[in-house]
Amino acid sequence: MTLRALCLSACLLLALPLAAQDAARISSRSGFMALVQGRGLHRLGVQLTVHPDGQITGRAFGREVTGSWSWKEGYFCRVLYWGSREFPWNCQMVTRRGEELRFRSDRGTGEWADLRLR
Repeated sequence: MTLRALCLSACLLLALPLAAQDAARISSRSGFMALVQGRGLHRLGVQLTVHPDGQITGRAFGREVTGSWSWKEGYFCRVLYWGSREFPWNCQMVTRRGEELRFRSDRGTGEWADLRLR
């Protein structure tokens, strides 16, 4: 087996348990805070903290991340600043699969980012 085939096989095997789990929608601020309070959100190169007071802090790819958030009509709504770049206000659907949260932009119809709870 080539190294490429071995890596592909390993990736598929690791992905199977995650795919087999059902994603649960997080629909309330209290449910969301129960998951993230005292924990960070991580992805390769990204470390974020969502604070109960509506602030977001962290780092991504060597740059500071700041922002603010609120919970509106079942969605996590936020504005983020990464270095000098602004990511404008966007309300996102949040789902959970194990220790991973998926934030899907545009009220669940746009792009997504998966972040691991730690």
